[in-house]
Parts: sequence; structure tokens; C-alpha cells
Amino acid sequence: MTSPSSRPSHLTRSTTDKKIGGVAGGLASYFGIDPLLVRISFAVAALFSAVGLVAYILMLAFVPTDDAAPAGARPAMA
Repeated sequence: MTSPSSRPSHLTRSTTDKKIGGVAGGLASYFGIDPLLVRISFAVAALFSAVGLVAYILMLAFVPTDDAAPAGARPAMA
């Protein structure tokens, strides 16, 4: 578990702790829990209904990665 001060202040997809898209790793980091619990939860929800799969796809599409630039930031010129 991580301390509350080291947890991210907003939800992002993880670029370091990922198996497919980083959704479970990002959720686990945000809530301070083990990523395996989140992955199992998505798998169980996907097996019993399409809710788990739909939620994962929506989060994959709309939640930014943790290395994404903040809104309004300009890319550095080389």
C-alpha cells in the first residue's frame, strides 16, 4: 500500500505497471491497492456481463496516461 501523500491526485493510466493498456495499474495506484485485485475484478465483471469489458474500453479511450502532458501545455521544440 502507498501512503496517501504519494498517491496520484487524479486518475491516469499507468505506463509502468501495465499488461494491456495500463487501466488496472492506474486504478490500483489511484486507490492504493494491488493491481492484481483490479485485474481480477475486471476479469470477473467481463465474464459475468459485458460491463467489465465496456468499462475497460471506455477507460482505455478516455483516461490519459501518466506521462501525458497537461492540458494546454505545448510540446518542447527541438
